[in-house]
Amino acid sequence: MSYPDIVIVGGGIAGASLGAELAAHARVVILEMEDRAGYHATGRSVAFWEESYGGAIVQPLTSASGPLLSAPDPDFHHGSFLSPRRTLHIGRAGDEGRRDALLAEFAGKVDLQPVDPATIVPGLRSGWTIGVMEASCQDIDVAALHQAYLRRFRRLGGEVRTATRLDAARGEGGGWRVETREGALSCGLLVNAAGAWADEVARACGVAPIGIRPLRRTVAQLRVPGLPSPDLPLIMDLAAQFYFKPEGAGRIWLTPHDEEPSPPCDSAPEEMAVAEAIARFESVVDWPVAAVEHKWAGLRSFAPDRAPVYGFDRDAPGFFWFAGQGGFGIQTAPAAALLAAALIGGEAMPESVAGIDTAAYSPTRFR
Repeated sequence: MSYPDIVIVGGGIAGASLGAELAAHARVVILEMEDRAGYHATGRSVAFWEESYGGAIVQPLTSASGPLLSAPDPDFHHGSFLSPRRTLHIGRAGDEGRRDALLAEFAGKVDLQPVDPATIVPGLRSGWTIGVMEASCQDIDVAALHQAYLRRFRRLGGEVRTATRLDAARGEGGGWRVETREGALSCGLLVNAAGAWADEVARACGVAPIGIRPLRRTVAQLRVPGLPSPDLPLIMDLAAQFYFKPEGAGRIWLTPHDEEPSPPCDSAPEEMAVAEAIARFESVVDWPVAAVEHKWAGLRSFAPDRAPVYGFDRDAPGFFWFAGQGGFGIQTAPAAALLAAALIGGEAMPESVAGIDTAAYSPTRFR
């Protein structure tokens, strides 16, 4: 049997980032059920940092993460994880209320400016007359960020056990006994960072689930030879029916912004979702689609109120939730990991996250 201080279930961006913050002060093991960490949601991200994404409840985490992503400690990573992108939120007649709600929700928090979208997007079809520019949006190098966290974790003595699924766990002697097919572990603290599997992991530990639901999102990479520029903004529909962004010269990543309930699984794209996405894209711009080069789907997992869940379970001592991070887990990873590590250690919040209300994310709101 192994005797780490902390076992983290899940090796995606959530488990890797938190592990990297905890490993300097504790013996930490990450259990990852796949052959490689980050196989599911982390490896399928559309990869942008956008302060308005996820709403006002998520924005403080995103905004606090920005400086940590753009200017990381050189010992962690050389150079920025971010590169310029911008977001153009667009709408048609009838979307004025959505535009006004967006501007009101983030007034004084995020720089949002009304613009004429036709002056920014060549080939924009008539009718798309409403625009809001969010200039702070940037692309994230997700793979580099995830690997940087795993490197730091291992350098500090952390251990990642891949192809190792938690089968069951139970409270024992003030801690937890964790059962896997590869052997048992005994630890003082068990962290649930299992993404789409978070409620399943809770049940396997005898902990009441929160109601975290996986929702499938489909993405397609299109070859678009007439793409005017790879530096165009991320184009996001105010009515939440699509978004797309350039991915190099002549290619875009496109989603119909779908949220289909799904069991936790190795999610696959639906052909109808891809077709719907293309139809919506062609209703926005006059750039002909030459081919669908690649398509994939990922599971975005949400708590009932769509806010992340960070904190100790009230009814299960030594069980810590770090889940429900929706589609914003990567853009909030630096701040969320610092916040969670401070909660676990019972320490004062680091300066970069000191102004964030942790009660808004506590699992006790569901108990």
